[in-house]
Amino acid sequence: MSNQFDRKKMVPRFKIIAFVMLFIGLVIQFRVFYIGTVEKGYWDKVASRLKKDSLDIPPIRGNILSTDGRLMASSLPEYRLYMDFKAGGEKKDSLWKIKVDSICDGLHEIFPSKTAAEFKHDLEEGHQKMSQNWPIWKRRVNYSTYTQVKRLPVFNMSQNSGGFHVEQFNSRQKPFGTLAQRTIGDMFGAKDTARFGLELSYDSILRGKPGKKNRQKIMNKYQDITIIDPVNGADIVTTIDVNIQDLAERALIDELKLINGNVGVAIVMEVKTGEVKAIVNMTKCENGEYAELKNDAVSDLLEPGSVFKTASIMVALDDGVVDTTYMVDTGSGIWDMYGAKMRDHNWHRGGYQVISLPRTLEVSSNIGVSRIIDKFYSKNPEKFVQGLDRIGIRTDLHLPIVGAAAPRIRMPEKNKHGQYTNWSKTALPWMSIGYETQVPPISTLTFYNAIANNGKMVRPKFVKQVVKDGQVIKTYPTEVIKQNICKEKTLHEIQTILEHVVSQGLGKRAGSKSFKVAGKTGTAQISKGAGGYKSGAVNYLLSFAGYFPADAPRYSCIVCIQKSGLPASGGTMSGAVFHNIAEGIMAQSVKLDVQDARDTSSILVPDVKNGNIVAADYVLSQLGINTNKSWDGNYINGNPIWGKANKGETSVSLAKASDYGSRTIPDVTGMGARDAVFVLESRGVKVRLQGRGKVVEQSLPVGHVINRGETCSLKLEI
Repeated sequence: MSNQFDRKKMVPRFKIIAFVMLFIGLVIQFRVFYIGTVEKGYWDKVASRLKKDSLDIPPIRGNILSTDGRLMASSLPEYRLYMDFKAGGEKKDSLWKIKVDSICDGLHEIFPSKTAAEFKHDLEEGHQKMSQNWPIWKRRVNYSTYTQVKRLPVFNMSQNSGGFHVEQFNSRQKPFGTLAQRTIGDMFGAKDTARFGLELSYDSILRGKPGKKNRQKIMNKYQDITIIDPVNGADIVTTIDVNIQDLAERALIDELKLINGNVGVAIVMEVKTGEVKAIVNMTKCENGEYAELKNDAVSDLLEPGSVFKTASIMVALDDGVVDTTYMVDTGSGIWDMYGAKMRDHNWHRGGYQVISLPRTLEVSSNIGVSRIIDKFYSKNPEKFVQGLDRIGIRTDLHLPIVGAAAPRIRMPEKNKHGQYTNWSKTALPWMSIGYETQVPPISTLTFYNAIANNGKMVRPKFVKQVVKDGQVIKTYPTEVIKQNICKEKTLHEIQTILEHVVSQGLGKRAGSKSFKVAGKTGTAQISKGAGGYKSGAVNYLLSFAGYFPADAPRYSCIVCIQKSGLPASGGTMSGAVFHNIAEGIMAQSVKLDVQDARDTSSILVPDVKNGNIVAADYVLSQLGINTNKSWDGNYINGNPIWGKANKGETSVSLAKASDYGSRTIPDVTGMGARDAVFVLESRGVKVRLQGRGKVVEQSLPVGHVINRGETCSLKLEI
């Protein structure tokens, strides 16, 4: 065999190969040119089916916090759980057959309302269909439940290997339930669209800015490519004090139930700053329970009644037409006012006869106040309304709540002939006692708050700060509407009169033995449209507006109750609510040191009820008592964690209870009434309580699947 290179044979072969490669290259170039020109439109359409441009990446909505930083509304992640039975191939399939029973047993423990057999039947159906998106549980679950499911066999593998995957949502949650619901606001489900309240008013701050992404299909799977990162919403810190809000709500509901009231409003405001610490709006529902359906505190335009008399007398005193020594004849309790009969509340007992100006407010004499105002302003009613402007009762507060209304107190108007076009002789007398006017409760309270604040009228404030990533980016300062609503002399006289209304007048029920209270009662008939006040059964608006402590005012408060029929008394009924709110707030201000209670016979480790163990851990840690816990959580920023407490000699063991799901009855034995009611009512179950102390019996058993409208009776014992 020859080792020499045969040039004559090899060169032609190389030439043939070179020509073939050149031809292929030319064909490829021609094909690229053809696709890029002639077929460009077709392939663009194909590409568009595999790629989605500029999809929004939703931002996380900001939190709404109470004045001390506790969550009142927050966007928390929720998940839908799915299984891809094609993922993982034969290896996963064989593992699934081995572990399916233990998986179903684990799912039953996490979701007790569904048996292991039902889970197995459901999952096997998905396995037979080789579904890539088979739902494991039909409803959304929270992060804690998601992590529990993620620990199960097969599910704890990667998505490509095991097939377990989730779809994440941002769900708006309210840790305090319906507390201040109408003021905090609400959202339209998963649309991230605000409905009302602060959620709507501060939507642009809370919402944030969406990002942008492209979705491109690669190897039969869509992958997200982020173009612009979303900017999450900022948090707003409200002025609401959760403790005062809860106190005001319970005090109002208790009275509404006692007197069978229709609607109730209570507002608590901090005198110096105008910060609204509590705002309650309760309406009686068809089932007899009370719920927040409308923000009546800022939108209700009703005739305020006798709480308006303070403004009338202030105008007269400030104009100097009368002083506190002025005497007025109220007759026997019935007085003819231009053909219309005006009555005092005690007309059937002979009336008050001749009384002083301060006494007209102390006993809330309709005749006394209206005769004073009519005598000095009947020929120039414009001057009286101008006086109301001067003291601020007609001011539009421009509140940051959608639906908030401004007071409606008309100004007298004349035509070119000098005749009044919107006024009658009876208008002024009845306006002076709170009729023929419409003033929302928040405006009335702002006026009384100005009296407590030494004449300085401040705008009610609902939000203190805007916070982003722990940094304050905006602060809302206290806004002064009027530096002085009246002369200093007038102010001191009115302050003294309002103290006497409570100490020796009709407002005694609102007073306290522990501190001074000042305020004014109000009882007004509510007009029923075209039928006026003569349409049959009469509705009443019962009010008490005032402040406490009267000698060094810290809080102002107004309570308004609407009810049908008699008995109806603003001083007795609304005054009782005011009293309970004031007493409760002042009691919260009393600070006691636990060290003061320690002696040789002290029990240093207290009894702890089952329930929200996050709150229990917070209280115990503040008392310096050790807690043995097997969970993580923070009271200020966390949601409730339900569990049991076991007391030891020097510590308390706190253990998390089983999660029974949102559609099954949990174990509430050992809990206090408040926690037990919250846990059950958050699942849509009505609760009836018997006794006091801890829950010892529950009528619906643990694990019972909840049916709509069910009621669970709880027996409590100390």
